[in-house]
Amino acid sequence: MKRRKRRVAIVGSGMVGATAAYSMINQSICDEIMMVDRTYDRALAQALDLSHCIDFTHTRTSVYAGTYADCSDMDVVILTAGANPKPGQTRLDVLEEAVLITRQIVTPILKSSFEGIFITAANPVDIVTYLIRQLSGFPRNRVIGTGTSIDSSRLKTLLSDIFSIDPRSVHGYALGEHGESQFVAWSHVTIGGKPVLDILSQHKERFKHVDLTDIARKTKDAGWEIYTRKGSTHFGIGSAIAHITRSVLNDEHKIIAVSAILEGEYSEHGVCTGVPAIIHSDGIQEIIELNLNEDERGLFAASCGVIRSNLEKLNLV
Repeated sequence: MKRRKRRVAIVGSGMVGATAAYSMINQSICDEIMMVDRTYDRALAQALDLSHCIDFTHTRTSVYAGTYADCSDMDVVILTAGANPKPGQTRLDVLEEAVLITRQIVTPILKSSFEGIFITAANPVDIVTYLIRQLSGFPRNRVIGTGTSIDSSRLKTLLSDIFSIDPRSVHGYALGEHGESQFVAWSHVTIGGKPVLDILSQHKERFKHVDLTDIARKTKDAGWEIYTRKGSTHFGIGSAIAHITRSVLNDEHKIIAVSAILEGEYSEHGVCTGVPAIIHSDGIQEIIELNLNEDERGLFAASCGVIRSNLEKLNLV
C-alpha cells in the first residue's frame, strides 16, 4: 500500500528557514520540503544545498524550490519570512513591516486552496499568528506560532547548567509574549518532577547563588545576546520549528509552549500568546491551563495587555 507523503513548505529561505529545513531533514520529519522565497533563485539555491545533505542522512527527503501557488498540497506551511529589528529595537518595533510582509505571503497561499496547518516563527510572532488566523479564517487549532517554545528551551538550558542535569529533565515554561513582557511560571518549574522552589528552599546553602529573577531576565534576553553578536538567531528557533512540525506530522501529542489564540483560557479572549498546548495532527488539540499563582496571573494578564494593545493599533480586535 502506498504511504501518503508528508509535505512541508517553508516560506523564507534565510537562516531560520534553511536551519528549520536542515533540522527536519536530519530528523527525517517529512518526505518533501518545498523552499519558497520572494527571490526564486535564493529558494532554489537553498533547496540544492539542502539536497546535498541527503546522502549523509538515514532517509531520503526531497527538497525543491516552489512558489506560493504550489502550496495547495502541503500539510504544513511554515512562515519564517519577516522583518528584523535594528539595534535598539524590540520585536514590536517591526510590527507594521511584519504585517505588510505577512499579508503579501498569506494571501497568495490561500488562493492556492491550501487547507493545511500554518506554523509561523516570524516576529512579533504572537501578533503575526493572530493576523494569519484573521486572514485565513482557519479555526484556531490550525494556526500555530512558535511562541515561547524557544524561551522555554532557553530556561531549561540555563537551569540545567545551574543544577548540572540534562535540560530534558527540566520541565517548565516561559509564558506570555515572545518578547519583553514574557515571564517564567516558577510555580510550575520542576526538575525530575520536584518543584524547583522546593529544591531551593530545602538546600538554601547549596543553591544560595541562584537568583530566579536573574534567570528569568537571561531567559528573556538570550535571543538578543545572540542577535547583537552575530546578527541572527537560527539554530534554536529552527529546531523549535522542526519540533512543532514533527508533533503535527507524527501526531505526537507533545505539549509545547506555542503562540495560541485564547478563547476564554486563562480568562483571556481575543489575544494570541505563549501557552503550553497539546500539538497533534490537527494542530492544537488543547490548550493547557496552568494553575498560576496570583503574581503569575498578574504577569500573564499584563503580557496579554501588551499584545492586545498592539492588535488594537492594527484594528485586528
